[in-house]
Amino acid sequence: MTDDLATDSTSGRIPTVTGWCGDSGYFAFEEHDTFDPVAVTRVLRGEIAGVMFRGMISADVRTAIAERFWASPHRRTRGAEAPGYYLGTYHYHKPTMQYLTESRAASVALDEVLGVADDPLKTFYGGLQRALGPSGVTVRLAEHDGLQACRGLLRSWHGEGGFALAPHEDEAQCSEPQQADFEIQKVAAKYQVAALNMCLENGEGGRLAYWNIRPDETSKRRLGVHYTGSPYPIESLDGIEMTWVEVHPGDVYVFNGSHVHAVEPCSDPALRRTTLAGIFGFADDHTVVSWT
Repeated sequence: MTDDLATDSTSGRIPTVTGWCGDSGYFAFEEHDTFDPVAVTRVLRGEIAGVMFRGMISADVRTAIAERFWASPHRRTRGAEAPGYYLGTYHYHKPTMQYLTESRAASVALDEVLGVADDPLKTFYGGLQRALGPSGVTVRLAEHDGLQACRGLLRSWHGEGGFALAPHEDEAQCSEPQQADFEIQKVAAKYQVAALNMCLENGEGGRLAYWNIRPDETSKRRLGVHYTGSPYPIESLDGIEMTWVEVHPGDVYVFNGSHVHAVEPCSDPALRRTTLAGIFGFADDHTVVSWT
């Protein structure tokens, strides 16, 4: 990325991101007190921006998973792009087979941590399958050449500054040339890229910042994020509608990850924010695939 591409040549300022913005009926997070997979299908079909299921994961389950995560010898650290700890693997910026091989290697450790009576990932995707099954849709892990994607990602961020995770979107990274053979690229090309987050621990703060903008290709290329989706300079979001989404332990929320979003740091660095997460979407009209 060069300065003349990233900034306005007359003012020296970073231009505001351009793209698609939804109306008031779309740009909202529906709130539910119980899990309703039909509401998730509305996000998948682009009818609403997001949905929040308050207190979906019981205290016993979220505590057990979090304790196993922090005790796991397989927990790893991630670098500057998203500083923190994780268990599982990211598809981000990797060749297809590298991601899938890492997914297979991480599966045993992940299953050990998620081996609780009410595995929230099984509850979520099982419910989604029941909601979509009558219309002939299959929900499964993304796959390629006999290997499957990771079924979930446990992570905890300890970033400092304005955001623990900088403003980013999940669509651009699904056009990574090294994954041109991977079916997840069909999701970004035609459908909605949905982000799943399950809050296990959350200190003070840790809200989701969500902007009403799906950046267009012009903005992505100008900022040099057309394959990574990150970071979007905060100046580039000036004047764009944004909402703060409050997140509490036990909450499960799904949103259109093609919109720019970020995560607020915990106000007390001694407190932890730990989530179980994934990405999913339609690969074709009859198949929903998930990955991490």
